[in-house]
Amino acid sequence: MIKENVGTLVQCDMSETMVKRSNGADDSEVKIERVVCDEETLEPFKNDQFDLLLSSLSAHWINDLPQWFRRCYDILKPDCPFIGALLSEDTLYELRVSLQLAEMERTGGVGSHISPFIKPQDIGSLLNRAGFDMITLDSDEIEVGYPNMFALMYDLQLMAESHCTFSRSPTIRKDVLLAAEAIYRAMYAKDGKYPATFRVISFIGWKPGPEMPKPAKRGSQNVSFKDLGKIVEDPHLMKNLSEKKDDKDSK
Repeated sequence: MIKENVGTLVQCDMSETMVKRSNGADDSEVKIERVVCDEETLEPFKNDQFDLLLSSLSAHWINDLPQWFRRCYDILKPDCPFIGALLSEDTLYELRVSLQLAEMERTGGVGSHISPFIKPQDIGSLLNRAGFDMITLDSDEIEVGYPNMFALMYDLQLMAESHCTFSRSPTIRKDVLLAAEAIYRAMYAKDGKYPATFRVISFIGWKPGPEMPKPAKRGSQNVSFKDLGKIVEDPHLMKNLSEKKDDKDSK
């Protein structure tokens, strides 16, 4: 970050350990305040307080996403953006499917072993319902290779990304795990690697304000979408088409 453009950077996390750890990990010249707070409510912050909000790969732990998006909207100043990224549905689908098939085969039922993730199409709706405008979404699929399923599960545990909902199954039988490993290998392994897919949805939404750009009036465009291919091939065509549109409107 450029210190001339930033007054104060506020970092917050519900984990006091994470906040303390970040104290020695930043050599930025920007003034930084570190706050321990519940990310669900963001209680220490006032309405219309921040010029920018950033959330990176933590929102999938929020229990009440509609309320959280609304709270983020409230603490933003008008004409300011909320930028974030979160894991969405189909994240770790290989592990989820392998465990479900193995448990169905060995126990006749299916337990909950992978955290639930939001559907990509719901993110835009939640941002819109919270009041955000000019919403943009982007999707990235990141595939990480592991030597086996157990290495993946151990890695998730070290990242504190293990399943922790109240409805989770307390244990997984050893025979279910061994069966899931075999299913994972048979269905997904390639070139000696077990792929683990992480689907990341990036988003940006703006809090409306007096300086926000407004969409043009319907029918005010000078060029039709059907002519875009021609314009790409010949940029000078843009002027001719615009003049024709203006002449037609004047008549």
